[in-house]
Amino acid sequence: MTRTPKSGPAAEKPGADRPADESPSLIDDLNEHPGHLFRRAQQISTSVFYATLGEHITPIQFALLNAIQHHPGVDQVTLASLVGLDTSTTAATATRLEEKGLIERRLEVVLRRQRKLYLTGQGVRTMEGMTQGLTDMRKQLLSRLSPWEQETLMRLLRKFVEVNNEFSRAPLGEVSRLPKGKRNSA
Repeated sequence: MTRTPKSGPAAEKPGADRPADESPSLIDDLNEHPGHLFRRAQQISTSVFYATLGEHITPIQFALLNAIQHHPGVDQVTLASLVGLDTSTTAATATRLEEKGLIERRLEVVLRRQRKLYLTGQGVRTMEGMTQGLTDMRKQLLSRLSPWEQETLMRLLRKFVEVNNEFSRAPLGEVSRLPKGKRNSA
């Protein structure tokens, strides 16, 4: 069934354009839940990520590499906060990235045995090699939307994440938590 926009109070109620005797289908009901739509959007985004960039790096690994690239010497706890991951997932992912030769973890004994993270030469080359693929991925994901819709979608997604950050199991942290000299504009 194609829905046509209506004006007035009836247009604000989900299913208001459906005849009274017609109950919503399961998919109509699911499509009214933001969580379901975000999950589907994540599935699509992940599929395009792998199709465009290959399977050598996962989206989570990319998020960590990107944050380390912009904040060399970041510790694992701050890194977890910067990308919105729990510390155990961040530590396990950092271990895998180190095993792949993409990052180096330096133990800072003076600072409570914190591990400071840096991209290796191979990590820098990997990130450079992903640049065009990331641009292509963004274009593919957004190309079916008008420029106005693209801008609106990105603005609303950023706002949604920002205003609901406190409800996350791993809330995003502030760049201001980084030590002076480690803050880069990202």
